[in-house]
Amino acid sequence: MAWYDEMKTVHRRLRRALDLVRETADEENLVDEPLADGADGDPGRPGPRTPHDDAHAELLVYCRGFCTALTRHHTSEDTTLFPELERRHPELGATLRALRQDHSMIAYLVADLEQTLDRVARPTGDAARDQGASREAVLRHLDGVGAIMESHFRYEEKELGGVLAALDLDADREGVLGPF
Repeated sequence: MAWYDEMKTVHRRLRRALDLVRETADEENLVDEPLADGADGDPGRPGPRTPHDDAHAELLVYCRGFCTALTRHHTSEDTTLFPELERRHPELGATLRALRQDHSMIAYLVADLEQTLDRVARPTGDAARDQGASREAVLRHLDGVGAIMESHFRYEEKELGGVLAALDLDADREGVLGPF
């Protein structure tokens, strides 16, 4: 298997997934208000679906999917690929430590994004008016994750490209690079 090409493919798909999440978060119907309540205003009873509800549902599905895929990609690298590279190429130790540090930072940013999504999904009381639960907050988090992710991907591809291109590793792609 051409591991460098596989990594670039995974990175390309994750970039595209992030673009899709950004597009969804930027939809006109995603406004800063809670999901529809029951016809009588009872939040315990579902009311008629609105374009706003659909936009929120799409954002949650796409964003949670992106977060899960990115996390699983980095977990696979940390548990399978990087230990193998360390064993075969000890000179990559500092690079792999830096990449793991990036993974940790990205995981922190993803967790922060998911907390913001939780507030967007079901804002109540003051949280419904809280700027932190707004579309703009989601977009800011996506920009932060995207910037660090892009920098990380470029560094990883540059530093590991030659080693991965020559890597003869008999392993499952998903186990090495995640589900994407």
